[in-house]
Amino acid sequence: MRLSVAAAAIVFAAAGCAADTPEAGVRLTATLTSPTHAELHWEGLEPGAAGRVVEFATEENGQYTVLQYAPPQQTAFTHPDLIPETPFFYRLRPYFGPASAEVEVTLPPGEMAPGSEQADHGWAEPKALPGTSVAPVAIRDERTRAGGAATDLKAAVKHANGIHFTWVDHAADEEGYLVEIRPRGKPEFSVAAVLDANITSFGLITLPDEKVATFRVRPYVYGAQSNVAQVRTGT
Repeated sequence: MRLSVAAAAIVFAAAGCAADTPEAGVRLTATLTSPTHAELHWEGLEPGAAGRVVEFATEENGQYTVLQYAPPQQTAFTHPDLIPETPFFYRLRPYFGPASAEVEVTLPPGEMAPGSEQADHGWAEPKALPGTSVAPVAIRDERTRAGGAATDLKAAVKHANGIHFTWVDHAADEEGYLVEIRPRGKPEFSVAAVLDANITSFGLITLPDEKVATFRVRPYVYGAQSNVAQVRTGT
């Protein structure tokens, strides 16, 4: 899963138990298929959702951690190799937001040059560049959401595995930004990085199968959470 493999380039989203009313149209179930292996299934669709966040906690009122930003057509998730004899609580939250225009990037062949890992990667740090947040539009309101899409997305190749992105932020109330990727030959986009609100500059260190890929960025807000499904692992 991209979010765990590229953890060094990603800010994980984590949140405490929300006070949102559970989404009546979505039903989540969790079952153990072995003492330490959970399977999640859900049904129902939130109109206009860009995807769903799959989250877990190990305390009923504890802090939730993101497992995956799942595309809207996905209806199941496998959570393997869990801590034995521990309760696990799961929930879904839809996320909404307009995607930017897409940009395709072709990286040079080969791997990162020797010594590059020790080089200054300050360019990759998420930043809010001056003058790149203009004409703020509320994306929580579906009537104005489309106007909050980022514009002027640009990608600059930094080395054989590094891409620097910049864009103009038009969203007024986003929870944060998602950097989405679709490697050549893949049918759909997935989330490559989760950033704070108002970020307009970010550098991504790519994986080996991402030499040619299409990218876009998306400001997002969360919708109402699903019901909470619980399992307790065995020995």
